[in-house]
Amino acid sequence: MIIAHLSDLHLDDGPRAEDRVAAVMAYLGGLARRVDALVVTGDIADHGAATEYARALELLEYPAPLLVCPGNHDVRAEFRTGLLGQPPSDGPIDSAREVGGVLFATCDSTIPGRGAGFLADSTLAWLDDTLAGGDGPAIVAFHPPPVAVGVPLVDGIRQSGEDRLAAVLARHPRVKALLAGHVHTGASTTFAGVPLRIAPGVVSQSLLPVEPGADRGWDEGGPLDYERPPGLLLHVLHDDGRVTSHHRVVPC
Repeated sequence: MIIAHLSDLHLDDGPRAEDRVAAVMAYLGGLARRVDALVVTGDIADHGAATEYARALELLEYPAPLLVCPGNHDVRAEFRTGLLGQPPSDGPIDSAREVGGVLFATCDSTIPGRGAGFLADSTLAWLDDTLAGGDGPAIVAFHPPPVAVGVPLVDGIRQSGEDRLAAVLARHPRVKALLAGHVHTGASTTFAGVPLRIAPGVVSQSLLPVEPGADRGWDEGGPLDYERPPGLLLHVLHDDGRVTSHHRVVPC
């Protein structure tokens, strides 16, 4: 199985973000065969507007299941109606879907009105029950990672309450990987003994403290690089349960 993993599109009704998303989708469309699933780990819209989600649905059209979770820039009610075709609601957006024998559980780790993340008790209970429903391989996705990754811009607004998530994962060794976004840079680490893969940003890339420009103030664009091209991850889920992740940069 090959999984395309995008994050942080930040569509804002402007041409720049749309062109970058279109370039990434054109790259996927040019592959020798389609990927088996397309996962987008949040911040699909920049302002949570209905027009942004309508455009996202157009740009993300692809002949494989689309699996999405919200980020801190997304708005739950508009996300539900615009991307999922569901009635508006401000409750957490958690969903599960099996694709090719693999369970994908996408979790809402957002705190409305805040940049940081947290998995509500109801979401963790749902995840625990969902993972208990079988023993095949599973992938869990959310927006902010539950560990610091060395990028101060986002480490201060990462997912908290991570010990609760670790306890759930310990009960379900079927989880082969965790997918996240939020960091605006491709990164690979582990959490609770499970591979954690963080997709690069489509709209921009964040800078590590050692990189030139990382000390810029927000009036200068902040510690973000808007000139670097967009990127994505291609995850290969092997028959033995291993996950190999390939970082691709897309000219734009």
